[in-house]
Amino acid sequence: MIKTILGMSILAASVAITPNAEKDVPTTQSEPIEIPEVVQKPVWTCPDCTPEEKYVLGQLQEHTRITDRNALATIMGNIKQESKFISNICEGGARVSYTECKVGGYGLIQWTSIGRYKGLGNFCAKYVCDPSSLEGQTRWMINEPIFQRALPIFEGHDQSISYYMKPAYYWLGWGVKGYRETYSYDYTKKMVLV
Repeated sequence: MIKTILGMSILAASVAITPNAEKDVPTTQSEPIEIPEVVQKPVWTCPDCTPEEKYVLGQLQEHTRITDRNALATIMGNIKQESKFISNICEGGARVSYTECKVGGYGLIQWTSIGRYKGLGNFCAKYVCDPSSLEGQTRWMINEPIFQRALPIFEGHDQSISYYMKPAYYWLGWGVKGYRETYSYDYTKKMVLV
């Protein structure tokens, strides 16, 4: 009933102001409305990177306050050493789903301990993501408590890759250092601030 009455009032009002109402209404030129400029913060991109690398780099910047190129490059270099950005990789190279990796680490950062491996599965069950996917693993990686403890160091500024390797080690606990640092330096050469 209220909607009908309100609807009729609106209809009646609209009928009342047409077609001669325009003559009765004084026109004034209003000042232009200033729309505030949206300032986009600069972000690091990697034009020559793979789609998987670009995705992770973008998510790291969108969901953290990491702005230092060396910090981002160190994280990227460590992921490359761990998995080459292949989300469904089980330690040793087998490409399997989350539930089929029975031995060793799994995924982007080769989650190895039972607690970290189950953490990925539990996180994706709770937040409706695929624990075998790049998207699900990137979300877990950023939210994982171990990464969150190292995050304030990565969010620092103007440090060297060697410096950022220390929190990377605490985050990942690698057994073999491999080419992490070399990969990290390579990323610094490919990253562009836009």
